[in-house]
Amino acid sequence: MTADGTIQVRINGEHRRVMSGMTIAELANDLGLDPAKVAVERNLEVVPRSTLGQVRLEDGDDLEIVHFVGGGDHAVSVNEKIDDDSWTVAGRTFRSRLIVGTGKYKDFAQNAAAVEASGAEIVTVAVRRVNIADPKAPMLTDFIDPKKITYLPNTAGCFTGEDAIRTLRLAREAGGWTLVKLEVLGEAKTLYPDMVETLRATEILAKEGFEPMVYCVDDPIAAKRLENVGAVAIMPLGAPIGSGLGIQNRVTIRLIVEGTNLPVLVDAGVGTASEASSAMELGCAGVLMNTAIAEAKNPIMMASAMKLAVESGRLAYRAGRMGRRMYADPSSPLAGLI
Repeated sequence: MTADGTIQVRINGEHRRVMSGMTIAELANDLGLDPAKVAVERNLEVVPRSTLGQVRLEDGDDLEIVHFVGGGDHAVSVNEKIDDDSWTVAGRTFRSRLIVGTGKYKDFAQNAAAVEASGAEIVTVAVRRVNIADPKAPMLTDFIDPKKITYLPNTAGCFTGEDAIRTLRLAREAGGWTLVKLEVLGEAKTLYPDMVETLRATEILAKEGFEPMVYCVDDPIAAKRLENVGAVAIMPLGAPIGSGLGIQNRVTIRLIVEGTNLPVLVDAGVGTASEASSAMELGCAGVLMNTAIAEAKNPIMMASAMKLAVESGRLAYRAGRMGRRMYADPSSPLAGLI
């Protein structure tokens, strides 16, 4: 402590001097933040929100302050009529089989309009540092109501299991969420998942009460291992993240669907509506996409197209495809020709 009664702390990577004896809640208020709407990590340990008013800052403390406001889990009431083709993950029931991301849009308003057009009931959200320089800046929750749309916090950008686990612990503190999307990337060029770290993080999170939906390689053996260590949904990539190449290996996606008891959702690689429909025709429970909609020339129109594609692909799967034949088989009988 200096002569002026201040100590030095680091907040979201920035050094600051604050009054000695200040609590974390007082610091949040001083920064213009509502302590009830943020999560705080102090020296790599999550601080329970209920104790923010009691924990006093010490010289050299390293703080991470993030914001994430979750909302209703959108589970369907037992008294509410459930569509025959709804799907369930970790006890939560949904009708829409399209999940959309919240990155790359020109602004929150466009993002919200795309979500509405898509009919999605779940959106993935990244956990990021609060902008302490402008605490009143618009937030995603101002445009997409978490009481109406289920927020699925993810670990986008995490390259180690430790970083992913740390991120989701903060997300749970901020929004109370246990249903989360886990991805642990191996390297930046391909953004392929590191399956060793992914399996380890899945097991740890499951033991801590999380319900991880897990981004993974399109490998039926890896998918089964994820199921065995506590995943609640398997999310194999169709192609590299953001590539728009479509499903590159239909065989392994089908084998994953057939080999697990969990919902399987193609995550990454879909570029257009026919590719989303293709994923559903393989028997997938759903499709997650971001870039395909956000980077379309008309994101709102593409969101509508993706909604219809997922619905038609699912309907085709339920109807049952005709068998493949090696040779022609006439639709009209040959007998009785003129």
